Amino acid sequence: MFKFILASSNEHKAQELQQVLGEDLIKIDPAPHKLEVLEDGKTYYENAFKKAQTYFDHYQVPVVADDSGLEVAALPGELGIHSARFGGEHLSDADKVDLLLQRLTNVANRQAYYSCVLCFYFRPEEIYFFQGRLDGQIGTQKQGTQGFGYDPIFMPNELAPDTLAMHEDWKLQNSHRTRAAQAALSFLRERIAKS
Repeated sequence: MFKFILASSNEHKAQELQQVLGEDLIKIDPAPHKLEVLEDGKTYYENAFKKAQTYFDHYQVPVVADDSGLEVAALPGELGIHSARFGGEHLSDADKVDLLLQRLTNVANRQAYYSCVLCFYFRPEEIYFFQGRLDGQIGTQKQGTQGFGYDPIFMPNELAPDTLAMHEDWKLQNSHRTRAAQAALSFLRERIAKS
């Protein structure tokens, strides 16, 4: 079994990732303490790597880190790696959703996708990245009470006109993070099979 700490002390995030990866091959625990990481990379890969490296250097155990965001076609470069800080650090998730809806008023192209990059940092000489993506569009109003972030207005192509916030079980099986995790799982299974 592979054991990792998550580059986050968020227990809920660790549990969610563990649920996606299953229990048979990988064990993920939240880090004992949150470390401050300056996420100034220009890509999801750079930010995931920075988090993983910081936690590895501090704890000296294998680390899983993720970086994710929402890419909105009509607002190139405004969200993406900056999704958590869209509109400023002081805004709540609900405020960010309202701001995005406001910015897209009367905009016809509402295409968007969620992206996630997972970094599995075994040691400095052995680092792997896996990416997942979920395509959809931004709705015109909030729907649903589940999920978090932009889920109340993000309509995956497979669910439209419903949002992710209306289908928590579906999200767990199909999210951008789940797809990245499944790619990682396939890779690690192959690695074991070859060893």
